[in-house]
Amino acid sequence: MGLEALYPGRNLSKANQAHKVYPHLLRNLIIDRSSQVWSTDITDIPMAKSFFYLVAVIDWYSRRILAWRLSNAMDNAFCIDAHEEAIERNDAPEFFDTEQGCQFASEYFTGTLKSNDIAVSMDGKRGWGDNVFVKRLWPSVKHEVAYLHAYDDIRTAQKPLGYHLEFYNTESTH
Repeated sequence: MGLEALYPGRNLSKANQAHKVYPHLLRNLIIDRSSQVWSTDITDIPMAKSFFYLVAVIDWYSRRILAWRLSNAMDNAFCIDAHEEAIERNDAPEFFDTEQGCQFASEYFTGTLKSNDIAVSMDGKRGWGDNVFVKRLWPSVKHEVAYLHAYDDIRTAQKPLGYHLEFYNTESTH
């Protein structure tokens, strides 16, 4: 009958064929200090009538969230804003690991990494290591904050998410 449900799909990491795919540089790398490897990812957060998006930058060694941003659009501007804040508040990493999604593979995003002398690493499609530490954060954010409230807009979600992410950094065992 051709019936299909109409709702946002779960895959937020669709690759753009025009973007360069970088090699995975972290295989067999021993991570033994902060600001050696950072990673980022995007998740969707439900609102009462739609979704907004949360991006976080995380340090692989300390598992600390270095910066985060909310956006109502899946563009790379809020990803770059989070990354630039993380660099302003911390030492720039040697490696930045991302998925191959269009937000992170764009020239605009990878250009900001290269301009800070950061090596770009991208795990392969469906690689288990893709942002494993930031992906571990999402169930916590969703089950402990997002699913408990029906936010009307991004502003009403900003404060509770901020409290939770700070709690994750200071109180949570990683």
